[in-house]
Amino acid sequence: MPLIFQPQPTPTIAVADSSDRIPVRRIFCIGRNYASHAREMGSNPDREPPFFFLKPADSVVDDNTTISYPLQTKNLHFEAELVVVVGNNGTQIPEANSLSHVWGYAVGNDLTRRDLQLRAKAMNRPWDIGKGFDCSAPISAAYPVSRVGHFNQGTIKLTVNGEIKQNADLSELIWSIPELISILSHSMELKPGDLIMTGTPAGVGPLVPGDTCVAEIESLGSCTTHIGPRG
Repeated sequence: MPLIFQPQPTPTIAVADSSDRIPVRRIFCIGRNYASHAREMGSNPDREPPFFFLKPADSVVDDNTTISYPLQTKNLHFEAELVVVVGNNGTQIPEANSLSHVWGYAVGNDLTRRDLQLRAKAMNRPWDIGKGFDCSAPISAAYPVSRVGHFNQGTIKLTVNGEIKQNADLSELIWSIPELISILSHSMELKPGDLIMTGTPAGVGPLVPGDTCVAEIESLGSCTTHIGPRG
């Protein structure tokens, strides 16, 4: 069947210490998964059912990339996150079996046009315009579980120009990784190449052109993003 337009290249993320790359299918993000961040955003951190939003697969950019300061915003924010790389198909996955569907992990930065997100929230509208813009998902090279194991604790932090802005522990997640995988899989089938960004701790804040932002997770590595002039 002839295509009217040439398909765009498949978005990918790097694999650590390899020339291989992982094709990205979907990027799921969970909102307010650290109680401290929920409070700083004016929300209740109780364990109410989690909610998710998505970023386009082609919003991914590699570690150590310089991105243009995004259009339309005057308040670009950083959000350090642990990223789960799904490696096996699954639907209605029991929590006890969730981790068998994980290929590996990476470090991510859920860049956010905060002013646009807050405007959408105030009008009870979706967050897409504030979350799903070009280059909004810097993600480090991913490590397979065989090398790094699974994560239920460990420092997660973020610096801007060397100054610590976020500093927490993965043990503070409201919804654990097995829970997130199971909950998502009861809504839709998860497939290899799906990524799950697991939430950010307190301390989110603005970035401006010229900033260098480094998200880091203990025993996993880091993801560096340089902010260039406005696009």
